Amino acid sequence: MEFSEERLKKVSEIIARYPEGKQKSALLPVLHMAQEQLGWLSTEAMDYVASLLNLEPIEVYEVATFYSMYNLKPVGKYLFEVCQTGPCMINGSDDIIAYIGERLGIKPGETTADGLFTLKTVECLGACGYAPMMQLGKFYKEHLTKAKVDAIIEECRNNAAVNS
Repeated sequence: MEFSEERLKKVSEIIARYPEGKQKSALLPVLHMAQEQLGWLSTEAMDYVASLLNLEPIEVYEVATFYSMYNLKPVGKYLFEVCQTGPCMINGSDDIIAYIGERLGIKPGETTADGLFTLKTVECLGACGYAPMMQLGKFYKEHLTKAKVDAIIEECRNNAAVNS
């Protein structure tokens, strides 16, 4: 994996935001750039980011494995990130996770055979008042019920069919 000249320029701009010798501070946004390009963070991508920031690969792995926003294996076109912390759990996120898994025939961490959906459980997404909820791309889907999940899955399938 390599960044284009344009992306390398952006990396330089990000690094320049921080004091000399503090290039590790650029790690999160540069990891986002790598994931955006590849769709997930392979070991090779993380090693590449480490080389760009003059870090040891383990320093990148530690960060990438800590945050749920980084995908360490390929994910489907639609990534269902269901919150599983306290308020969501109290309001039924376990049932929603089980229902999504049942509907799609996958478990958390898995992707459907057609590559369309991935189910992922995550920690707090900061929308406790809307529990249970999930993130789908840049959007929050709130006050989830089985009927809302069915509608979301159907909408994703319809969008995929139109855009294929």
